[in-house]
Amino acid sequence: MAEKTYTYDPSKISEKGKDRMRFELGDTMVEGGAETAALTDEEINAVLALYPSRWKKAKLALVESLCRRFSYEVDTDVGPLSLGLQGRAEAWRAMYEELKASVGNFAAPSANPAAIGGSPYFYAGMMDNPAADRKEGGG
Repeated sequence: MAEKTYTYDPSKISEKGKDRMRFELGDTMVEGGAETAALTDEEINAVLALYPSRWKKAKLALVESLCRRFSYEVDTDVGPLSLGLQGRAEAWRAMYEELKASVGNFAAPSANPAAIGGSPYFYAGMMDNPAADRKEGGG
């Protein structure tokens, strides 16, 4: 497996690429690698390749990934040390909701009744049993 990389060049945020995405997501502390950065360069580049002309959709996909990744984190107190990890997850969630609203049209697809054709599958009386009033053995 290839080694994961964590890089950020602020001089490249004018270009629509990895560095700008890191800037917009606030994921710019890459000095500590996986300890300080939320996403790898490879993750960002892969999502940008999935949506080459859809910047907001790529950003939404990355934020959704972050929401899932950090959703399990909880606030923890160990002696005098207090870690408020849930705040980070809530910040990603707020960014996700905002992006989702701006990207829009993420509703589930619906079927076109005209494309299905024929009579409706469900109809009044479909559960009626015509043999319910007959005596056993036929009639």
